[in-house]
Amino acid sequence: MLPVDRDSGGSRATRTEREVPSMVRRRKMRRGWIPLGLGLGGAAVTLAGCEELVLDFVDLVDENATYVIEGGRWLDVHAGTLVENDGITIRDGRIVSIGESPDTASVTITVNLDGEATILPGFFDLHAHYAVDLFGDGRVDETAAYPELFLANGVTTTFPAGELNPMRMRELRLAIGRGERRGPRILNSGPYFGSWRRGWDDDAMTPDSIRGEVDHWASLGAAGFKAKGIRPDHLSVLIEQAHQHGLTVTAHLDSGFGNTVNPRDAIFMGIDRVEHFLGGDMMPADRTAYASLQEFDDFEGDALRDIIGLYVDRGVYFDPTLSIYGYWGPHDPEMTEYWTDEHRFLTPYMREIVEARPPRPVNESFAKMSPIKRRTLKAFYDGGGRDLITLGTDHPSWGDYWSPFAVHRELLAFARAGVPPADVFRIATINGARAMGVDDELGSIEEGKFADLVIVRGNPLEDVRVARDIWYVFARGRLHSPDELLAMAEGRIGPADASEESAWRPGR
Repeated sequence: MLPVDRDSGGSRATRTEREVPSMVRRRKMRRGWIPLGLGLGGAAVTLAGCEELVLDFVDLVDENATYVIEGGRWLDVHAGTLVENDGITIRDGRIVSIGESPDTASVTITVNLDGEATILPGFFDLHAHYAVDLFGDGRVDETAAYPELFLANGVTTTFPAGELNPMRMRELRLAIGRGERRGPRILNSGPYFGSWRRGWDDDAMTPDSIRGEVDHWASLGAAGFKAKGIRPDHLSVLIEQAHQHGLTVTAHLDSGFGNTVNPRDAIFMGIDRVEHFLGGDMMPADRTAYASLQEFDDFEGDALRDIIGLYVDRGVYFDPTLSIYGYWGPHDPEMTEYWTDEHRFLTPYMREIVEARPPRPVNESFAKMSPIKRRTLKAFYDGGGRDLITLGTDHPSWGDYWSPFAVHRELLAFARAGVPPADVFRIATINGARAMGVDDELGSIEEGKFADLVIVRGNPLEDVRVARDIWYVFARGRLHSPDELLAMAEGRIGPADASEESAWRPGR
């Protein structure tokens, strides 16, 4: 179930979205074919019952419309197969029928696809940092352009995994829900729990204060919590109290060294998901997790086998965050390639600064860990963990690459690790929905679920990079053009001039 905002009358966010009047200017249109932007051949939109032709695609994003998608094929993420599309009908934001001919009199918009099109469920990013650190002087949550950029890349649901300004992120979620902004569903994580939060004081935090914070953020609609740099006793309380609200907890953990928490111990506490590292005896407590992982080479031994078995037995999800290590470390060309000019989303002032910088140095530690992480992920997959892997990007940006594009780098990293493409998309969709407890509403193409969909050109089961070539995105029952979304985000990230820099330099 999607989270509740108790201070807004207890209405589910999805119901609020349906009740808010459309931001779209309602125009009467004569029936006709409307091509989708430049270079988007092979698909078209038919609009019914109208007098005036609409020229602006953005005017078509109406959550009250009844859509029918015809042609192409759709991905059944449960079976891992493509199904010929005989018609998907969407009404009030939900898929109301698949494969049935609708009453044409009730249809507002028909989306006609050719045989090259594939319809995918919208992607989940469960480590979706909105944070940027443009000057190396601390991170800030970027909300001017990131929502549109996530949606343009087919990411229809994000869990920020620790928010630097949780009230700003909550306000963004509500604005998107009201239709004032375009963007993904945001499953708010609230603030970090642990030393990664600015101002966190281990000695001042008590079990009661942690419980109080959990209660507060749960009342404001948080969907779960993220810990980083947390003590064992604090993590145990966080997990217990979050579960009182039916909310999940994930964490960036360590080895147990220096009063940190090994993921194995967190699993016994009842944690729901773990980020980055599997833990267990792979990471002995006499050194940090990073130190252990870059030396690990026993892929057939008991340590790896035992910790994988623990995750599988307890049903704990693992978010491996592969691609971030590939481009921080060895500058893997497959992880660092551009397929669009990401710098165009910077303000002109910030773009000049970023492009004048020397190349980012190689992080030698990450360079060692990157291939090891891929092999441990494949071992987890082969060891029964297929349905417990989630996609999370963990891409706080310094201005070279943006987090919203990272989902496609992560898809490729899974494929390069040896995960079959069908399961790569299972990981990016239904697994994420299950991990967050929203799989009754999202994560697959099924009657009754919300129509969060990505329509791409080509067959992504042959090459996951096909998912970068997006024709349309459906989110919250609204039809979006990626080209329009990208255009809306251009020149928005960063200060406009030196006088605005202080807002982007919060300090560490």
